[in-house]
Amino acid sequence: MVFVKIRESESIEEALRRFKRECERNGVLKEIKRREYFTAPSVRRKLRQQELLRKLRRLKRRRNRN
Repeated sequence: MVFVKIRESESIEEALRRFKRECERNGVLKEIKRREYFTAPSVRRKLRQQELLRKLRRLKRRRNRN
């Protein structure tokens, strides 16, 4: 959970900006989007595998350029 204490002579807008930044850093929005709908474990594994293959291809391309 993200907490932001309002500093002395700090406007609500500034505190809200800090709060949003902290949420982004802690991955709150990413977690909310991930939990938006249920994905079966088999589907999660498949997506994770596809992401890994994408990263490997990208790394391979970068190494070939140098």
